[in-house]
Amino acid sequence: MKPTPALHAHADDSLRFIRATMERAASFTAVPGRGGVAMGVTALAAAAISRGAKTPAEWLGIWMAEACLAIAIGTVAMARKARRTGTDLFSGPARRFLLTLTPPLGAGALLTLALERAGLVAMLPGIWLLLYGTAVVTGGAMSVRPVLAMGALFMLLGAAALSSPAAWGTAYLAAGFGVLQIVFGVAIARRHGG
Repeated sequence: MKPTPALHAHADDSLRFIRATMERAASFTAVPGRGGVAMGVTALAAAAISRGAKTPAEWLGIWMAEACLAIAIGTVAMARKARRTGTDLFSGPARRFLLTLTPPLGAGALLTLALERAGLVAMLPGIWLLLYGTAVVTGGAMSVRPVLAMGALFMLLGAAALSSPAAWGTAYLAAGFGVLQIVFGVAIARRHGG
């Protein structure tokens, strides 16, 4: 007996609903642990190099180069892990992860321009840590638990940096973008497949 068209259409609708519900409930697991470690290592190098900067503009240039390098490392690592795990980076949980990660990072870029123009470069470490933490927390809501915890710790570091002497800024960046990124990268790589 052949199913009636109405029954067939209803079954298709039900399957689409189930698939969409499961996709919304799924967590994004293509967060790259090894990529996080690599990003942390380059951040520690940037911290060491930037300590020798002679001007705020030179210091900022070093950290802007590091941000570009970290974005490239993170993008390549995420794409590789997504390919390995069979995750599509532009649909479902991955898309929501990227969409929630982007606004705080964009806000950080705009604040960087504004604070640099105002001569307030010393505030950038706290702002960067706080907004990166916010990005990771919002993205972490769609991901594995260590990502959420890492974001919260970045936010705490950012708050501490904003209330500390400006001379400590590079040390806070090394602690966050270097040490925290490495520690959580190792944990994610071990527990969540690289």
